[in-house]
Amino acid sequence: MKAAVFHGAHQPLVIEELEIAKPLEREVLVRTVASGVCHSDLHHVEGLYPLDAPAVLGHEAAGVVEAVGSQVTYVKPGDHVIACVSVFCGQCARCLTGQPHLCTNKPNRAKSDAPRLSRRGKPVVQFAAVAGYADHMLLAETGVVKIDPEFPLDRAALIGCGVITGVGAVLHTAKVEPGATVAVFGAGGIGLSAIQGARIAGARMIIAVDINEAKLGRALEMGATHVVDSSSGDAVAKLRSLTDGGVDYTFEAIGLKQTAEQAFYALRPGGTCTVIGMIPVGHKVEIEGRFLLGERKIQGCTMGSNRFRIDMPMLIEFHRQGRLKLEEMITRRGRLEDVNEAFRAMKAGEVARTVLMFP
Repeated sequence: MKAAVFHGAHQPLVIEELEIAKPLEREVLVRTVASGVCHSDLHHVEGLYPLDAPAVLGHEAAGVVEAVGSQVTYVKPGDHVIACVSVFCGQCARCLTGQPHLCTNKPNRAKSDAPRLSRRGKPVVQFAAVAGYADHMLLAETGVVKIDPEFPLDRAALIGCGVITGVGAVLHTAKVEPGATVAVFGAGGIGLSAIQGARIAGARMIIAVDINEAKLGRALEMGATHVVDSSSGDAVAKLRSLTDGGVDYTFEAIGLKQTAEQAFYALRPGGTCTVIGMIPVGHKVEIEGRFLLGERKIQGCTMGSNRFRIDMPMLIEFHRQGRLKLEEMITRRGRLEDVNEAFRAMKAGEVARTVLMFP
């Protein structure tokens, strides 16, 4: 199979031919059709999160099932699926209490089994149990969700990570209620999804915070009611002024210490800050203790606290009803060979999402 291979931080991905194993009893072989380029992958390329090499990155993908293991009952060859990093076992305490995204016993191959991906007989890391920057993916049966074959797979790919992470953070993790005020720090793919989640939840004021004018423009198109350019002045002061003292819910969708702290300090008493972004390893979020006396809260979020086999079909239905914009989030389409350019454009703030398409 053809894949974009990660050989180490600060190096471009290299297009190479790899070997992919045959599905075991509960595995599914998927032909990749579309793969979104997510900022989480860029964190590894930039060395902000350590990752063993060689590896195949990519985790926001959709495609068509080509083969299944002997015990697979959920899908069959020809089915259209979205891949998801929230692989679940269905038996651990987290799964049984309605938190499959926090599964503590994620299905994977045993050390005695052949690796899913290899190059000249040596193992290649399958990032996030997906490895979507490749023309085929070998996934656990519980790592896919079956969708309507009529739904465009480039849009479906976005739902698999960025959209469910942003929308889910609002609906599931923070549980934003109708009439609330919301501020989203960062108007990239996940931030735009959080903005849309706030609109779906019925928030009365949705404020996008960013330093990029084009991103703020996109945020207004996605449902933001107000924008704050944090490159000119104190974003916290501006938010407090707009909301008469503080925001009910804030979301940090960048992954920076500074913006996570700003999101917390922008809260009203009793407000909740949800950090969605991947803050680099070793960086600390520091808050002044006295602000906790006002019952302000700060919390983390994993993949929008999703129940992906329920949530992804729901998001598809929201899109069909016109309540969730997906096509508008795709700034560019490209081929697998364009992955490094996609990273550059993302870092420069030129795109909301690039989707790599496979023939």
